[in-house]
Amino acid sequence: MADINKTVVPADAFSTVDHDEYAAAEAQAMLADPLMVLVNHTNKMPDNYTFDTKECGSQTAVNKTLQTPACDAFLEMQKAAAADGVTVWMQSGYRSVKYQTSLYEKKTQYYLNKGYDEAAAREKAAAIVNPPGCSEHNCGLAADLNSPEHTGLDEGFENTTAFRWLCEHAVEYGFILRYPKGAEDKTEITYEPWHWRYVGRENAAKISASGLCFEDYIAQLHAIAG
Repeated sequence: MADINKTVVPADAFSTVDHDEYAAAEAQAMLADPLMVLVNHTNKMPDNYTFDTKECGSQTAVNKTLQTPACDAFLEMQKAAAADGVTVWMQSGYRSVKYQTSLYEKKTQYYLNKGYDEAAAREKAAAIVNPPGCSEHNCGLAADLNSPEHTGLDEGFENTTAFRWLCEHAVEYGFILRYPKGAEDKTEITYEPWHWRYVGRENAAKISASGLCFEDYIAQLHAIAG
């Protein structure tokens, strides 16, 4: 005999509205996460964005620190790679806005010397070196990585064992390839196999599973959040 006091919840008891509200709340929480800050040509680092840093750069690193959680995650990732016989170095991390200004102005001058006018020189420079305040390096979450196989920060890094290991395992430690091949029209930055961005483990897993570049993923979150 059926128990008339037992409440049976239909499989579709949770309405689309409930699901949408949950999805919106989750999207809003991700957007509010400081590790998910979007910094690019059109989104400058917030003036009130503050953080602590720790050192994890190689002996030859120009900028040796990252945000503390990114640093801890990198060191853990580096140790795991080493256990697999792979060496990964952090060559450039946090950069002050002042230092970023110097890099951007030098690259702009390079194009000016090649005969480009001021506007064109700055546009071409920005495709390689983000303007001051518009670089992820300014927020301490970007790590330029290399290895003994290839010490240059250029596309040659993609042919290394280190890069292949990172593509397979970096997400497990909260890092994503920030400027992937084929996403240049969205990121407005050329393909950079050496540039990895820390977003946290859970966030990295979700972004990786989506197959989207960071700009598109953030745009999707905004659309869901409403």
